[in-house]
Amino acid sequence: MTSLQTILDDFEYMDDWEDRYRYLIEIGKALPEMPETEHTDANKVRGCASQVWLVAETEAGDPGDPVMIFRGDSDAHIVRGLVAIVLAATSGEKASAVENLDEAALLTRLGLGEHLSPQRANGLRSMVMRIKAHAAAARAAA
Repeated sequence: MTSLQTILDDFEYMDDWEDRYRYLIEIGKALPEMPETEHTDANKVRGCASQVWLVAETEAGDPGDPVMIFRGDSDAHIVRGLVAIVLAATSGEKASAVENLDEAALLTRLGLGEHLSPQRANGLRSMVMRIKAHAAAARAAA
């Protein structure tokens, strides 16, 4: 999976929305495949126009602050790219950092905020809310 810093660096050099759009699709294609067995109703993110699936796991971290590991997928190319960006920002991070993710600032930094349709923006918010809920639950259980 592409690192968040690589994504940020690559987007910084792109002035044209079409280039960003194509790159978003590319990083979505590079997202590791999610097994079909995880494409379940329980893993589906509600509030997305496209189908989005999310799986959360934890690894040991600091006491009370486990490391979050996320896998995700979508049936839409652009949304899959957005999933890849959110996973790059959250997977492998401590739960406390995941809970504090400012997705609006991230999208602004990438120059994507103003180009997302309201449906995609709402779906992205739904996915981030679910990721943050997983992180909060993991910290509560730790």
